[in-house]
Amino acid sequence: MVAVRSHVRRIGLVAAGACLALLMQAPPALAYTAFYPTQSLGNRGVDVVAIQLLVGVPADGVFGSGTDSAVKAFQSGRGLTADGIVGPATWSAMTPTLRSGSSGAAVRALQTELNAKARISLAVDGQFGPATDTAVRNFQSGHGLTVDGIVGQNTWRMLLWHYDYPNFGAGTMCDQDPDGNGTAANWGTGAAIGQLEAAAASFATTGQGRVPVGDISLQHGGDIPGHASHEVGLDADIWPIRTDSLQCTAGRITWQSTTYDRAATRTLVQAVRSRAPGHVKLIFFNDPVLVQEGLTQSYPNHDNHLHIRYCEKVHPNSLYDC
Repeated sequence: MVAVRSHVRRIGLVAAGACLALLMQAPPALAYTAFYPTQSLGNRGVDVVAIQLLVGVPADGVFGSGTDSAVKAFQSGRGLTADGIVGPATWSAMTPTLRSGSSGAAVRALQTELNAKARISLAVDGQFGPATDTAVRNFQSGHGLTVDGIVGQNTWRMLLWHYDYPNFGAGTMCDQDPDGNGTAANWGTGAAIGQLEAAAASFATTGQGRVPVGDISLQHGGDIPGHASHEVGLDADIWPIRTDSLQCTAGRITWQSTTYDRAATRTLVQAVRSRAPGHVKLIFFNDPVLVQEGLTQSYPNHDNHLHIRYCEKVHPNSLYDC
């Protein structure tokens, strides 16, 4: 339950009024285009927490072997293909219809998702009371859904598909804005955000400063100024590490700069990969040594930032399919 509490803490910083304003940015068409996020062994994040709550294993937000076994057992018991991949059929079987008065682990999963995706601070108590009912109705209203307070498959699908927001208050990352997109471009899938946060937390233990994060995606994806990609919540830009560890305050550098710390940047790349095994499609960064080591790939205009592309099993876009 540590992961659940941490999600509640980190997203309880935004006022309810601001939250509703953010939610109302979503056009009604989203209700028809949202899809279930495929999750599997190696994933992290709030959607994994929801899965763990729904199948009754410790909710640490890491899709490890225990979660994999529990998912396979659940699938087998429901007559589904027991492959450990939580896709549309498994999500649908896992997520019961909830309404005011419901209780239990599924309500805790719902509350955890609402806290992360709507940036509010519900108590994760497993009781579908007035506060949860209001949060559900606000979410439905902002996303073109029937506003009835009943969490059926349309609401579950929209909530699970909706992007998450990084925890910049943890002291492991800083928010950078090279393209003028501001905080609007910090959203990513639950897995992308969970995996990026885990990598930054790992790197923080080295004492070499915070990880600067540039653009990820807009709240609901789509075209984003200054980028040809970053449209599906699975691309994230981060800066290389400096020898003075001041990458968050002293300005962005390139791999050719005298203040570039290759060893520290290598450690960061390794953390990104190890915290999302099987779910890193590529990392663009033009340091020829890291390219030769197979840690990054060369791509034009990637001298001063690392472009991480996460992937998911059976993603509808082949560029993001693992």
